[in-house]
Amino acid sequence: MFIRIVKMSFAEEHIDTFLENFKQNKTAIRNFEGCRLLELYRDKDNSNIFFTYSYWEVQENLDNYRASELFRTVWAKTKLLFNAKPEAWSVNKTVSLP
Repeated sequence: MFIRIVKMSFAEEHIDTFLENFKQNKTAIRNFEGCRLLELYRDKDNSNIFFTYSYWEVQENLDNYRASELFRTVWAKTKLLFNAKPEAWSVNKTVSLP
């Protein structure tokens, strides 16, 4: 299992559109094969910056999601709203303290 973190920055006037798109699609994304967790975070100091945080069983699951019609539809709407290039990382958890 690995974690995918995506940083996205939006123009202020597009934040509500992004949040509505996320709300409409979050359950389908979370229920995509291999996705075990999906969370959305908002930066405390810069309210136009958001992060998605998702757990994936294997890389193939994420690759399948990124090749899916669901991703194409969500991303087509989302990418129009950015005010900066998005950034993404795939990471392995090293330590976790509950």
